[in-house]
Amino acid sequence: MENIKDFNDLTQQLEQRGVHKRVAVVCPNDESTIWALDKVRRQSFIDPILVDNDDPRKAAREAISLVRQGKADILMKGLIGTDVLLHEILDREEGILVEGELLTHITAAAIPTYDKLLFFTDAAVIPRPTQEQRVIQVRYLVELCHGFGIEVPRVALIHASEKVDERHFPYTAGYQAIKEMARQGQFGRCIVDGPLDVKTACNKHAMDVKRIVSPIKGQADALVFPDIEAANAFYKALTLFCGATTAGILRGASVPVVLPSRGDSPETKFNSIALACVL
Repeated sequence: MENIKDFNDLTQQLEQRGVHKRVAVVCPNDESTIWALDKVRRQSFIDPILVDNDDPRKAAREAISLVRQGKADILMKGLIGTDVLLHEILDREEGILVEGELLTHITAAAIPTYDKLLFFTDAAVIPRPTQEQRVIQVRYLVELCHGFGIEVPRVALIHASEKVDERHFPYTAGYQAIKEMARQGQFGRCIVDGPLDVKTACNKHAMDVKRIVSPIKGQADALVFPDIEAANAFYKALTLFCGATTAGILRGASVPVVLPSRGDSPETKFNSIALACVL
């Protein structure tokens, strides 16, 4: 795809490229999900498969069975508990987690004060990623950025400052190994640097004022947060105070999973379906 700057660009390109995905929607009974599906249906790049049952667990199993049979390209949560759906996704016998992969959440945000989409992880699933999990998160972000036409995505490893502090924040020491992996090309074409705080990662003036030399150059495409608390607070601040529009998906399963929260708007659910179509 060409470089996609916002969600309007995304939906236009999906239509122009003739993308058509089948999405299995588990318990599609809430108004915002119905609205999102209706809008997607009118824009032609999604064929919804509505999976309903008085027992949400049975509905989840039926939808996951469709995925396993190759009859659905995307799985979407409707009016069902997240824990119930995740339990079925992660089932060792009948689930859809790919062996060796990681179930983790990625958000894409269109922020009025930022001139491109900003991707970040993980605001919803993994409380405190291990070093191995963080490596996979970086790989997923790079892959998604490539899918959005960003040839050399700039990925910032986030911390409260720009200094490694192994004593108080041991994960910052692991950032060095991830940067070396990126330099060796293990993630494909990308630039990875850190630790950086959010402001220096996303604002060249802030980076210049602090006299920080970084290949990110204050123009990050993606942020990797140290834990779910930091990422979730960032997500909520963007949507509450900054007027950002967002989309979110789970990676690591055999198909992208759209996992909106109860507080997400119909627009967010629509954007999330579109985001899943890129993979």
